[in-house]
Amino acid sequence: MSQLLLDKNAQDLLFRAARTANAFTDEPVTEEQLAEVYELVKYGPTAMNLQSLRVTAVRSAAARERLVPHMSGSNGPKTATAPLTLVLSADTDFHLHFPTTFPVLPGARENFAGMPVEAREDTAVKNAFLQIAYLIVGVRAAGLAAGPMTGFDAEGVRAEFFGEDSPLRPLVVMNIGRPGPDAWFDRLPRLEREAVVTEI
Repeated sequence: MSQLLLDKNAQDLLFRAARTANAFTDEPVTEEQLAEVYELVKYGPTAMNLQSLRVTAVRSAAARERLVPHMSGSNGPKTATAPLTLVLSADTDFHLHFPTTFPVLPGARENFAGMPVEAREDTAVKNAFLQIAYLIVGVRAAGLAAGPMTGFDAEGVRAEFFGEDSPLRPLVVMNIGRPGPDAWFDRLPRLEREAVVTEI
């Protein structure tokens, strides 16, 4: 008997049958779809509820033309033709939102404001990556496919879209949409539990 409460079809949709997509149809991804995905995944936990992920939706042809030159190798053509591309960044100024997101600790904003930016950046990046993982699963829950990529010039994207003095640190560029023909590479092996989990 399965120990999972989620039914098998949902398990397959979110994990077993889900794949990283490398090609998409031209069916658009709407603002409503993206909003509904966000409304689901925003509940994923982060340290001190800091929610450091920032999402920049690249929709216009002009914005895409600015992004593609910063993509590495085959990531450029994939990004040029995807129906929607997200630049996923960590906000090192996450502490400015603490009066809203973490009101249980008065003074938290001031404590983090006194830290070096590098210290806040480490915290922001770790938690933004958590949220990116939630976002991938949320995209799948919407019946869409995600193509996350770290092969790009992060500093180039930052300067191009946010400015060199921006608190945003681009981490992942993610194409999303309906998978097109030959969207998948062959499934690669996963490590078995014994290679990953140690009980002490």
